[in-house]
Amino acid sequence: MSSKFEISDDADELNQEIDDTNFPTRSNSISFSVANGNGSTGSLNNGYGPFANRRRSSSIRRTESEMTEEGENGEGGPENGGLSHHQQQQQQDAAMTLDRNNENGENGSGTANTANGSSSSSVIAPGGLNRARPTPIRTTSLSGHEKCTFHHDLELDHKPSTREDLLPLMSKSYRMLLSSLGEDPERQGLLKTPERAAKAMLFFTKGYDQSLEEALNGAVFDEDHDEMVVVKDIEMFSMCEHHLVPFYGKVSIGYLPCKKILGLSKLARIVEIFSRRLQVQERLTKQIAVAVTQAVQPAGVAVIIEGVHMCMVMRGVQKINSKTVTSTMLGVFRDDPKTREEFLTLCNK
Repeated sequence: MSSKFEISDDADELNQEIDDTNFPTRSNSISFSVANGNGSTGSLNNGYGPFANRRRSSSIRRTESEMTEEGENGEGGPENGGLSHHQQQQQQDAAMTLDRNNENGENGSGTANTANGSSSSSVIAPGGLNRARPTPIRTTSLSGHEKCTFHHDLELDHKPSTREDLLPLMSKSYRMLLSSLGEDPERQGLLKTPERAAKAMLFFTKGYDQSLEEALNGAVFDEDHDEMVVVKDIEMFSMCEHHLVPFYGKVSIGYLPCKKILGLSKLARIVEIFSRRLQVQERLTKQIAVAVTQAVQPAGVAVIIEGVHMCMVMRGVQKINSKTVTSTMLGVFRDDPKTREEFLTLCNK
């Protein structure tokens, strides 16, 4: 059985003759004179000839028996029903054009098949060659995923991550912190410290998981009452966002109802929502006042917080007796001095 391809013995000589005839070296080389005593001129070919250096050192030609075999099978040439070199080139060009159109979304000549949820585009190239390029099947629709913040791949089924899912990474971070401090995380007293610290931090910042609607739980009641309501000395614990150390204190809240009152415990829950976050006392005071306003739309809201900041007590200036007082007055508490004075008097009793 003969091989499909064989090497011509005189390929190098034939190629050299073709190159010398069609591509003279003088047009593709840098000529220079050589002072070698006999006045001869040499040429330096830099290898930039357009065809000479690309030509292979030997030619490959198909054997006569192989050509005869293809002719019998209708593949040898136009006279036997096969494709000529020109037709083959047209097919290749058509296939390349189709690939570019598919990449650019220009499927005007394509056909869609949606019976099984898939689609493809096809074109008939010269010579009867059918080229098709299927598109990927989407397993998940966009419905319900437009505002996802936990991933960017709409093909994946998923569930929202919980804060407990963060424990392994947080524990690893605390372990690295202990090592950075020069401690041995493997000693008995520190073995479970990274996990404990991670859980504690999640508790300190649990307010991120809570919303005003969940805290109120429908405890807003219609009541014909228009006198001031004050709940004072609500204990508060929070975390300073500047140094990640605690600050704590007491919160007093007053509001003037407009036909609606709020369950008394809900005022304490509002304090808990916003204090269990990384905070500054000034922002915390305003957030509590705005939340009460959103809950019952009163005529006015007043909030006073008195806090002790550990970033001033155990570090920095280390003033252990210092206290910080902040207030937010909205509505009639800001506009009416008598209403504001009444609130302050009730808070100081």
